[in-house]
Amino acid sequence: MSLPEIVSREQWRAAREELLRKEEAVRRAREILAAERRRLPMVEVDPEYVFEGGDGKATLLDLFEGRAQLVVHHFMFDPEWETGCACCAAFLDQVGHLAHLRARNISFAAVSRAPFTRILPFKARMGWAVPWYSSAHSDFNRDFEATVESGGDLVERPGLSCFLRDHDRVFHTYSVYGDGLDALGTTTALLDLTPLGRSPEGSDGLRLHDEYDEYGY
Repeated sequence: MSLPEIVSREQWRAAREELLRKEEAVRRAREILAAERRRLPMVEVDPEYVFEGGDGKATLLDLFEGRAQLVVHHFMFDPEWETGCACCAAFLDQVGHLAHLRARNISFAAVSRAPFTRILPFKARMGWAVPWYSSAHSDFNRDFEATVESGGDLVERPGLSCFLRDHDRVFHTYSVYGDGLDALGTTTALLDLTPLGRSPEGSDGLRLHDEYDEYGY
């Protein structure tokens, strides 16, 4: 293994300041990109998708849990698999406490094609409390390109899809798949994917997660 060069503190500081300028340029570019993402047009979701979750049947509108926005994690879990995808599991492990999203009017849920009878024991094994639904009896995964055809076979791929609710109307605003999920597990990264973005007060509205009420506010 090749180790970094050993230098004096002054040399390190000069190199760090040069890299910092590049990091700040990337941050500014990321902010511009997030603003462009928020300006993307949206598409109304017409099909009545039906999922199965811990409380039985649920519609896409139900997944919002009354909030204005929804982020869906397309968790790779083929109906024939005994357990879910390890990479998707690692991504879900890094998603922060959902109270921080809920306080910003965003619900988060995982959706997989596996039947709920397989999702439930795997979810318990992993110790997750995140809402997780089966889309086994709908075209949700196909319609939102989390399941695609390749060489005549159905292939799963990980992704995130964002939705916005206007009363009882649901709109699809954004999706990202595969390597595009890198570094997206944090609360702020997920906020940047949503059409309403971060709150204007920035981090000032953050609380300890046990200080939000039962609805996340």
